[in-house]
Amino acid sequence: MPRIELEMHVQAPPEACYALALNVQAHLESAQQTGEKVIAGPAAAQLQLGDVVTWEGRHFGIRQHLTVRITATSAPHHFRDELVRGAFRTLWHDHYFEATPTGTRVRDVFDFSSPAGIIGQCFNRLFLTRYLTKFLQARNAILKQQLENKH
Repeated sequence: MPRIELEMHVQAPPEACYALALNVQAHLESAQQTGEKVIAGPAAAQLQLGDVVTWEGRHFGIRQHLTVRITATSAPHHFRDELVRGAFRTLWHDHYFEATPTGTRVRDVFDFSSPAGIIGQCFNRLFLTRYLTKFLQARNAILKQQLENKH
């Protein structure tokens, strides 16, 4: 199963980082490059344990739907969202927030697998891992900017 691990430092407390990462509006703003919107679930809320949301966005030129559930929370240090339905066979996205002397170490661990067996594995290696890494980096940069502008 492919894994993407990203890390950044944010000059804001873990509580603020955790809250923004679970904020639907912040997610939409950070994923503008894909035209993302909510088509089911809380559309203007703070996501909580058990919430299910379906996002729609354009990836690889195709309009995609991805339904995820918040399956674990440990405020303000960790939460996980998991695939319920979508283009992946499996998807787990863990978000970690660790206090540092100057703010928060934010870490994403994104585990996924695509359907289609060997063809999917080749697609993962050639395109998907790189695409998702760039998408998550761009999204994180926007969230970091939002957090640091507030603190």
